[in-house]
Amino acid sequence: MGPPAEQIQYSSKKTEEIPMTPYIQNNQNYLAEEFRRFENYLLQESRIALLKIQSWQFAMKTPEVGSHYQQEATDMVKKSLLSFVPNSFVLSEEGYYFKPIFN
Repeated sequence: MGPPAEQIQYSSKKTEEIPMTPYIQNNQNYLAEEFRRFENYLLQESRIALLKIQSWQFAMKTPEVGSHYQQEATDMVKKSLLSFVPNSFVLSEEGYYFKPIFN
């Protein structure tokens, strides 16, 4: 026969136990904060849009308001609320091109 197989020796010393923590990223707080920030942004933009519409409606209903102001109010609404925006611009503003893997 060949040489004897190595014997495994177990130490009777107690080793320190270090608990293993699972590698799980919990992004709930981050996502909640992003959601809240986005909701606040939408709320502000909605209020601004509502004020623009109300200003335009007031200008159109009030005969004392000059036609120049009415034209400016109409242009303001058309340029800010009724303007065409290409899809690529929206994707760019939302960061799709910077982080496409997260979308």
